[in-house]
Amino acid sequence: MSTFWSLWVAILSILTLVLVFSLLYWNMKNYAGVEEGKSMGHEFDGIEELNNPLPAWWTKMFWATAVWAAYYLLAYPGLGNYEGFLGWKSSIQGIQTIAEGKEKSAKALEEGYRVQYDTELRDAEAVFGPIFEQYASQDVKTLAKDEDALEIGKRLYLQNCSQCHASDARGGTGFPNLTDNDWLYGGSPEKIKETLMHGRNAVMPGWSSSMGEQGIKQLTAYVISLSGREVDATLAKAGEAKFGVCAACHGADGKGSIAHGLPMGAPNLTDDIWLYGGSERAISETLRHGRNGVMPAWKDILGEDKIHLVTAYIYSLSNNK
Repeated sequence: MSTFWSLWVAILSILTLVLVFSLLYWNMKNYAGVEEGKSMGHEFDGIEELNNPLPAWWTKMFWATAVWAAYYLLAYPGLGNYEGFLGWKSSIQGIQTIAEGKEKSAKALEEGYRVQYDTELRDAEAVFGPIFEQYASQDVKTLAKDEDALEIGKRLYLQNCSQCHASDARGGTGFPNLTDNDWLYGGSPEKIKETLMHGRNAVMPGWSSSMGEQGIKQLTAYVISLSGREVDATLAKAGEAKFGVCAACHGADGKGSIAHGLPMGAPNLTDDIWLYGGSERAISETLRHGRNGVMPAWKDILGEDKIHLVTAYIYSLSNNK
């Protein structure tokens, strides 16, 4: 903040406080020329006006809030660029400090900057860091059978993953179900952790421009037939001839990239499990316009130790039946 605006904020704040204290002091004096409790000489509808002072509880509370306001402005940032005698930084500065890296955050703490976010993060790390480290030293399959570890992993999941995959981890349209054995990139502990650490970016191209509406209709019929559902045989036969462009990712048999050892995340089209819907309309929409799925990376948000516990929890959902 520039010096001008800093002074502007400081002067306005101080003048406001001076006005508040002046009003309080002025209202505690009797300027009416009538003894307190006596009649002011006014009466209306049988109600007589008396010269009563402000209620004592109200006056004391008003004084207390005014004194607290003065203390707060002096102790914490508020008077322009003045940082306050307690040395606290604003929440925005604290978030910026964290965003710029742990080293700078630690340095700020060493220099006496008491940013609430920084200190709470540091205190939490001191308490829970060793616990996470202890769990991180164990393999995922072992943790998947540890009730205490799973409870921690579940809470981390609910805080960070449930917004997309739902609180029961059964997912929704565009978000995979994590409780079954249908995996786009692999359901082993290593693959689940890799997905959580680095995220995923899936790209399914749209084919409307190259195939036209009739081609999309034929290909839709063939894709539906792969999962054993009844379709128009003529359309499906024509669609099979066009499936070659899809086989590069889904395999010639449509069983997906995992079945063929490919890392692309192309789903199995033969199991009747659909990420974006298995109706004729939904499949046509996918083929016509394509899909772009994004799974964010969590390594810089949660850290590897916490991700290790989330991995154990997710792994347990489909392996501890």
